[in-house]
Amino acid sequence: MIDSRPVCNYEGSNYQADFWGKGGREYEDRAEQIALRAFLPKAGGWFLEVGAGAGRQTPLLEAFEHVVLVDYSRTQLQQARARLGSDARYTFVAANVYHLPFAPGAFDGGMMVRVMHHLVDGPGALREVHAALRPGGSFILEFANKQNWKAIARYLLGLQRWSPFSPEPVEFANLNFDFHPRTVRCWLTEAGFGIVAQRTVSHYRLGLLKRIFPPALLAALDGWAQPTGNWMQFTPSVFVKCAVAGQGEPMPIASVADILRCPVCKGQLQGEAELGCVGCGRRWAFQDGLYDFKEPL
Repeated sequence: MIDSRPVCNYEGSNYQADFWGKGGREYEDRAEQIALRAFLPKAGGWFLEVGAGAGRQTPLLEAFEHVVLVDYSRTQLQQARARLGSDARYTFVAANVYHLPFAPGAFDGGMMVRVMHHLVDGPGALREVHAALRPGGSFILEFANKQNWKAIARYLLGLQRWSPFSPEPVEFANLNFDFHPRTVRCWLTEAGFGIVAQRTVSHYRLGLLKRIFPPALLAALDGWAQPTGNWMQFTPSVFVKCAVAGQGEPMPIASVADILRCPVCKGQLQGEAELGCVGCGRRWAFQDGLYDFKEPL
């Protein structure tokens, strides 16, 4: 499967433990959970978690009957499976966000948290996610905000060259991007999403504050401030709650086999240990509880 767009790959990494477990980011983790709880639907059938990683936020999706965790890294999905167990509510899928292996309108809801900042083609990824959601469904996007207060201060003091006010993304490290909120809103609208609400997150992401105050207190203060995101966005992280235009009944789904499609041609799949596409003939693996759609067999 040839695609010139590079993908950030966490294969073989222990990202969950190193970044979240040892990185002093309990405050950010708690603040993100507050934003997600405010935006997540109270109930639903099938939910798509894009860039699920090791399943850090997956337990928040307890209201959904079935959750499909997608990540490019098999390692991260294996860690998620070890963390969440072999509960039949969860399905683990290794796939490229630019080529999602799902039927159109398969999911009632979806979210993509801490993924956007690794994408060279944000609009392309959003279009692919939109196609997998049914009309009337919901979607939560988190993105890294270039117009944050620290970047503004650095720019005004002459400590950085790029402007936090310009609309184009800035790549501050390889495959690490910050985005202007107005640009992301335009991308969402063009992809077919309607913006319902915004929350600004990590208002107090400052080393000094994190050393002085406990994470629970900072997160609680953050939660009170988050709704101001509807009017202004100056924090490092922004959450956007979206709705898929139109109305539609949920797709009848008896098992995950009903929603899986070839990521190349979107053809129907047949088989168990190997999934063969009736359209293009490509074969995809299912092994150790993981559907692998990164490369055909």
